[in-house]
Order: sequence, then C-alpha cells, then structure tokens
Amino acid sequence: MVTASKVLDRVLVLEMVRVTEAAAIAASTLVGRGDEKAADAAAVEAMRAALNELDMDGTVVIGEGERDEAPMLFIGETVGNGNGPAVDIAVDPLEGTTLCAKNQPDSICVLAMAERGGLLNAPDVYMQKIAIGAGYPEGTVDLDMSPRENIASLAKAKGVPVNEITAVMLDRPRHSALLEELRSTGCAIKLLSDGDIAGIIHAVNTDETGIDIYLGSGGAPEGVLAAAALRCIGGQMQGRLMLDNDDKRERARRMGITEPNRKYRTEDLASGDVLFAATGVTDGFLLDGVRFRKSNVRTSTVVMRSWSRTVRWIAAEHHR
Repeated sequence: MVTASKVLDRVLVLEMVRVTEAAAIAASTLVGRGDEKAADAAAVEAMRAALNELDMDGTVVIGEGERDEAPMLFIGETVGNGNGPAVDIAVDPLEGTTLCAKNQPDSICVLAMAERGGLLNAPDVYMQKIAIGAGYPEGTVDLDMSPRENIASLAKAKGVPVNEITAVMLDRPRHSALLEELRSTGCAIKLLSDGDIAGIIHAVNTDETGIDIYLGSGGAPEGVLAAAALRCIGGQMQGRLMLDNDDKRERARRMGITEPNRKYRTEDLASGDVLFAATGVTDGFLLDGVRFRKSNVRTSTVVMRSWSRTVRWIAAEHHR
C-alpha cells in the first residue's frame, strides 16, 4: 500500500507547478495596468482551472474567502478530478495584487497542499506573526516578548550587535508603535508595501536577503501559507489570531477554532507532509517575474516539500 506522503510526492509535487505557472502567466498580462481586481480575477480563474486537472480530491481550506464572498476557490470548495489523495489546499492566487498592478517587486502566485487535516482552516482576519531563520535555539523569539526583547535576543543568538539586525514588516498605519519601538533599538528596518508571504520567506533566507526577522500583523491565511513554506525550508514562526470582536470570534468558532488566544507554531499551522509552490509574477528577491518572448513565455518557480526538505527551482519556457 502506498503511503499518503509518497502519493503526494509522485503525483503532485511537480504537477502543482503547472498550477502556479498558469496563474502567474494569467496575472502577468495585467502587470502595471493599475487594475488589482482584474489581475486577481485572472489569477484565480487560471489557478482553479489548473487545479481541477490534477489527480486529487482537494478541499480549499485557505482561499479567496467564504462561499458567499468568492465565486471560486472559496473555503470549502472541492477541487481536483476526485481521483487521487485527499488533500487540503491553501491558495493565494495573486499575493501582492497592488504590487502586480503597479509593476513592483515580489508579486507571486502561491499554492500549498497537505494531507487532509494538515493545514489550519484560518479565518480571514489579521494574525500577529514573528519569524526567523533556522539554526537558532527554540524560544529565541516569541510573540509574548516585546519587539525590543526579540531583537536583543536574536542579536545575542546570532552573536552580533543589535545594529546588525535587519527586520522586515508591512508598511501599515497599524504598525506605527511597532516601527517606533524597533527604530529605538538601532536595528535596520525594511518596510514592505505588500507581500506578507514573501516577507516571511525573506526573513528565513537571511544569507540571500540580509533580513533577519519578520514582525507585525498580516492576514491569517497568508500566515498558514508562509508556515507551509517554512515547514519545507526550516525556520521558526509563531502566529496568533487577532479576534478583537464578537463577529471575528464567531467566524473563527465556525471554522473550528476552539482556542481564540492560542499561540500557533509552524507545525500547528501546517502539519504532516506539506508541499509549497510559488511562481513569480513580477521580479523579486525570491523569483523572477514572467517574461513574454516572441515565441515563448518564461516563468520562474520554486517548489518545496517538507517530508524530503527538497527545494526545486524551475525555470520554464512555455512555447506559444
């Protein structure tokens, strides 16, 4: 009998690349056009069509919203042809819709899969997050520590002064107090206009990006997708849902969240055998954007698997 992890490896690891490639190519036709909704809709439609060609019994647990909010790739939607392993699906068909519309770096199309029950069914609310790379002792950073304490602890673990630490965070008004405290430590700060998933991946790829830590709040669905990537490449992450009113708490309860104040670790957000793929729409630290040539379209994709800790970089030419 073939185990679930081997089924995921054989059937889906490379096939899922076609899904993110299709979404990226569709979205790329609208790069720099200033229409976020049209770019997102193009990516969603292309991703859904490609998912439905795969041999799997997939259920969307992280998607475009609840059924009454999204016409496709909504939470609970079944995707795939039904022939194959039962898997959870998490998608962000176009992370960085504004980045795509403005032709700015790091707009990507993202897909994660796990064995059924492996991905947290997170409501579309904000999540407080912190992430660092691999190789540090557990507990080096923690959501229950202050930003100043986290920076000091990371600098000590790294063996460098605080002014050699670089933090990354979303550039949002809600982060004004966090930004002020971080600046008071003397660390460097990179502000992102968009791109929560890419920001966390940058923070754990310090050797490539020069970024040491991600702090702040962003979407909970994006937190699950980022955790899926970290399961494959290593690093530490914590997240806590920000359920600050009755409506959000009730939505979370309906989605199976029984501990509203729980501090989730990477393995709590994405467990079991996890697959992650992302294709670049615009050029960025992680991936090149889509290139249209006279006779072909070129894409740049990263695909990862937690069970084998394999990371594949795929440069593809799609002839037309």
